Amino acid sequence: MHKSIIIMARKMLIDGKLGNPNGEETHYDFDLFVIGAGSGGVRASRFSAQYGAKVGICELPFHPISSEVIGGVGGTCVIRGCVPKKILVYGASFGPELQDARSYGWELNERIDFDWKKLLQKKTEEIVRLTGIYKRLLANAGVKLFEGEGRVVGPNEVEVVQLDGTKISYSAKNILIATGSRAQRVAIPGQELAITSDEALSLEELPKRAVVFGAGYIAVEFASIWRGMGATVDLFFRKELPLRGFDDEMRAVVAKNLEGRGIKLHPTTNLTELVRTENGIKVCTDHGEELMADVVLFATGRAPNTKRLNLEAVGVELDKIGAVKVDEYSRTNLPTVWAIGDVTNRMNLTPVALMEGSCFAKTVFGGEPTKPDHTNVPCAVFCIPPLSVVGLSEEQAIEQANGDILVFTSTFNAMKNTISGRQEKTFMKLVVDAETDKVLGASMCGPDAPEIMQGIAIALKCGATKAQFDSTVGIHPSAAEEFVTMRSITKRIAAGKPKTNL
Repeated sequence: MHKSIIIMARKMLIDGKLGNPNGEETHYDFDLFVIGAGSGGVRASRFSAQYGAKVGICELPFHPISSEVIGGVGGTCVIRGCVPKKILVYGASFGPELQDARSYGWELNERIDFDWKKLLQKKTEEIVRLTGIYKRLLANAGVKLFEGEGRVVGPNEVEVVQLDGTKISYSAKNILIATGSRAQRVAIPGQELAITSDEALSLEELPKRAVVFGAGYIAVEFASIWRGMGATVDLFFRKELPLRGFDDEMRAVVAKNLEGRGIKLHPTTNLTELVRTENGIKVCTDHGEELMADVVLFATGRAPNTKRLNLEAVGVELDKIGAVKVDEYSRTNLPTVWAIGDVTNRMNLTPVALMEGSCFAKTVFGGEPTKPDHTNVPCAVFCIPPLSVVGLSEEQAIEQANGDILVFTSTFNAMKNTISGRQEKTFMKLVVDAETDKVLGASMCGPDAPEIMQGIAIALKCGATKAQFDSTVGIHPSAAEEFVTMRSITKRIAAGKPKTNL
């Protein structure tokens, strides 16, 4: 009897079910506990479970509009980001499309009505459906989901505050932070009168007069959405052109297209105050302008969701904006704590969070240390028409180049516009290393740009040369074929030319 007890005890030690001061593995409730069930957290937890890990994940209760204590399985992208935004972009695109259809022989009444509430209902139904799918994905992978607010209370301990306020602690061999980010408000008088992208996706009424403050993805996308639905839109931003960080030439094209669609641009302008009046919100600028709006959207950036995680108290390093600092493998300075996605403020895109989650699972549970690769990541801005890019902008190429840079461009009126009469050019660009002939970057602003750029991204990931682009047969008639027919050099830039900064 005594001998069997000793054998059982030894087996439990080998299986990691008992702690022991002699160095055998300690027992944990979970191999991995993930805080945040957005795109990155769900991917990391599922893949880790597929490698055999015992995984727990927690997420805040669902609501379309987030707060410090409200979230939902699926995270920003599914509930209050990419997915609902793209649905609204589709909805907004039909307005101008219906106008153009007349030139193609479609007989339409002069008055075209738009039912905002119907679209809103469809959007909400879709995000509820997707949230359910994400929950099923977790369940099917064997991941244990907890609804509540998670915080780190030790290198191997997570505390979950449940909906009724009770707290339960779980031990975990590894902890993964995947809490994403949230939209921020600008600190000006009357800031409480403005909304963020969360509320913009769930407005009770469609605004007739919209003011957007910001110059990034979200700003130009919502400007396009509301304008496409018939609102008057004023877009205010601090620089000379929107979309700082993108290729300057592409930024100018986007600005021209926004204006062509009827959006009024206010460059180098800040908002200074918002005032509630009987006629709406009075918007004041640092140029002394005043205008009235039904809605004011602040789209001036997002901040990592780290305030309530107790990270600094347990020794996890954060940067100056509160993002979790990680190494190339997504590991923090504490060996048992990791972080992926927007909370790390590396490259804040949903597919990047997915990639980081996959690499984390491979590294920690797959026995295959894998660094996420943030080079040649394609992205799109879903303004109308959209912008999509991969690789280096012209300015980045000049900054990084050792030799000359070749730029190839194509500007044309999309075939669809030749019949409709819409005056809106499509613009494409390739940036090439003169010495190696390697394509360093590709950009496009025009219909279907994101669909086209996904294929171009594969070419760049494979290190394609301009000669290989040129040897590829185009699909005719298509806009995409222009990427393989740009033969004439638009300009050659000598190494060391200073970068512009608009």
